[in-house]
Amino acid sequence: MRKATVLLVLGLLLGTAAPAAAQRPNLLRQVLHHDSAGLGRVLARPDLYRLQIQYTRIRRDAAGQPHFRTYRYRVRPRQYFYPASTVKLAAAALALQKLRALAAIVPGLGPDTPMLTDSAFAGQTRMRRDSSSASGRPAVANYIRKALLVSDNDAFNRLYEFVGPAELNRELARLGLRHSRLQHRLSVGDQEPGTRHLNPIRFYADTAATQLLYQLPARHETEPWPRLNLRGEAIGEAYVKGEAVLPGPLDFSKKNAFSLPDQQRLLRAILFPETVPAAQRLRLAPEDYALLRAALSELPRESAHPRYDAAHYPDTYAKFLLGGAGLAALPPGVRVFNKIGQAYGFLIDNAYVQDEAHGVEFLLSAVLYVNADGVLNDDKYEYDSIGFPFLRDLGRRVYEAELRRATTDSKQH
Repeated sequence: MRKATVLLVLGLLLGTAAPAAAQRPNLLRQVLHHDSAGLGRVLARPDLYRLQIQYTRIRRDAAGQPHFRTYRYRVRPRQYFYPASTVKLAAAALALQKLRALAAIVPGLGPDTPMLTDSAFAGQTRMRRDSSSASGRPAVANYIRKALLVSDNDAFNRLYEFVGPAELNRELARLGLRHSRLQHRLSVGDQEPGTRHLNPIRFYADTAATQLLYQLPARHETEPWPRLNLRGEAIGEAYVKGEAVLPGPLDFSKKNAFSLPDQQRLLRAILFPETVPAAQRLRLAPEDYALLRAALSELPRESAHPRYDAAHYPDTYAKFLLGGAGLAALPPGVRVFNKIGQAYGFLIDNAYVQDEAHGVEFLLSAVLYVNADGVLNDDKYEYDSIGFPFLRDLGRRVYEAELRRATTDSKQH
């Protein structure tokens, strides 16, 4: 007995675990190593591709309550990557949260209330009409659907202007998203001081825009940007600016950041709010969650407003995992709730995959970088040849592993 106790103490001192407490296998690594064909090219050089993957298994108990176990591959929350359009999920959720708070003091204000944006600073643009909405007027709900269904950049910018970066970043911190920041609009060359200047916005009770409900004046925010102490914010060997190719890396230290664990945590907070600590939950009503979930999971052709042509927006247009951005159809019966990102050679997908008929559900988030020439902004990235096929195959391998597990479990019971 004494000998066993001594061995246990020595094991603890040396940092080794007793056999009975051996670490559980990393199921994600098992899935990756099981596949040497479709994933092998990227897995052979994960540093080159800046690969990070986070996989969370979900199991339901007898009462139907979900239980989570997370596995990671090279996940480094402080290692910077450009999050591109994945930030739209945060803006959408926090825009609904802001609306919900305002509605408590402004009766009649809601996601479908006409929202007209004006301009008051250099580079700002107006938005008074939206032919894609049922009413013909812009509204937060329609912006959210556009931002999540087909990753519309202008829709994100309007949500950014409504909430404002100061509130966005305060709320990211409250939600426990410690390696993330939102500090600029997308695809309009937004930089300081413009990033801190926000458009005047008016909400109206009617589509004719005659009955003013609420207005936000033009704002200039001065709060310091979050200090995240990220690594690797200088990326590439050169970058294109205008007609010139400038030597040296591109500085991303003043651009948006959204770590992979933070992305998955936010998605989980939207889909499974009851599993998040109460102080870190989104302050949303059931109908707000329903709007977000519908926009995350709908295929473009399923949307009534906005309407999308299936020829230009195939079912997996915004589904990188399993679908490969239009390379393949989703497996029958599979629904994917996700937000993708694509820019500067980075490809990201943050997804919840559900196959209700087979009892399969899991969270899977991944990022990789495909830029062989090291030049940013030259539009020469290996999205089609390497990036999309990898994400398609990664999603399928994890799904197939989960399907095998579900089949085995059903036979045992």
